[in-house]
Amino acid sequence: MNFIPYGRQSIDESDIEEVVKVLRSDWLTQGPKIKEFEAAICGYTGARYGVAVATGTAALHSACFAAGVGPGDEVITSPITFAASGNCALFLGGSVRFVDIRPDTYCMDYRKLEAAITDKTKAIIPVDFTGQPCDMDEINAIAKKHGIIVIHDAAHSIGATYKGKPAGKLADMTIFSFHPVKHITTGEGGMIMTDDESLSKKLRLFRTHGIATDEHDMILKKQASDNENSLCAGDSADSKAAWYYEMQELGYNYRITDIQCALGLSQLKRLDSFLTRRRQIADRYNEAFGRSSNIIIPYQEKDRQSAWHLYMICLRLEKMKKTRRKAFEELRNLGIGVHVHYIPLHLQPYYKRRFGFKRGDFPEAEAFYDSTLTIPLFSAMSDGDCERVIESVLKTVA
Repeated sequence: MNFIPYGRQSIDESDIEEVVKVLRSDWLTQGPKIKEFEAAICGYTGARYGVAVATGTAALHSACFAAGVGPGDEVITSPITFAASGNCALFLGGSVRFVDIRPDTYCMDYRKLEAAITDKTKAIIPVDFTGQPCDMDEINAIAKKHGIIVIHDAAHSIGATYKGKPAGKLADMTIFSFHPVKHITTGEGGMIMTDDESLSKKLRLFRTHGIATDEHDMILKKQASDNENSLCAGDSADSKAAWYYEMQELGYNYRITDIQCALGLSQLKRLDSFLTRRRQIADRYNEAFGRSSNIIIPYQEKDRQSAWHLYMICLRLEKMKKTRRKAFEELRNLGIGVHVHYIPLHLQPYYKRRFGFKRGDFPEAEAFYDSTLTIPLFSAMSDGDCERVIESVLKTVA
């Protein structure tokens, strides 16, 4: 019996051919495919600027840097998310506050957001959990009222729409992830989208050790041009040399490679077909599981279209004669790769130890976590795979 994972990449011969072309070229990294991939994602989302980086985590870290997060600052996010959504603030010396989720969409509850804002709040990171966009209009309005930047964590939602607008155009900055379980993959990889040129420059600086190579962005070159006597002779001469560069910030090596971007460009051509297939599978699941008295199917707002990164079911455990863990283990034994996304971040030992979070702090997030299962959903699933998942889940929760 084959094992059906909860998620998996879809690689075909065209993807392999594009990667091989790069391997045979002069550029494996820092070459033309990176700008080409950035431009292609901009074209897909409508964003003016895209900055490709090594991972989705690097994208979040870079976005927090560009937002100016530093020691003493606070970032607000959802407790139902991967660790990186909170860790990105900690990397820069900031701290994290959480806002509980809506019990229906599992995304940040904007009605509880303003109460979490303090004079230390630097950024808000709403998370499109499972691929359904958050209540971005309301979140943006609250952020604007308080002069706070919004970093949209759309790691789950490339291809999703909110009131007709694509993910990537809904906030000051938006991050995507290209991990193999996501809609398209570059192996590992991420990207930050923005319409703000100044933010895009900060992002590009941060991903390459904080080093500037464009003469228009250089500090000493400008000083040398403005006042030849403002620098020592050696500095002035060096700043005019063709080999000159400047480290202006403490950045990281968050560069992505041309190899990865070639794969991403090829994958992007099939993104719409991947999304169509994911939505077909989700519709079939909704039809089948919606008839079960022991399952709550995902709720979808009518003014947005999910990218369906994950399909989550909530078990009505009060009606069942087994625990969630027992159901999980039975399904795994049947070859169904169920998972749980995610252990609430505030309950992780590091967050509990450092910030004093505890059970009961965010009851909606905890209730969701206690009853949920992720079931397989990826574009390469066959109809037979889907029916096997449905049959196994219904049998297990009956």
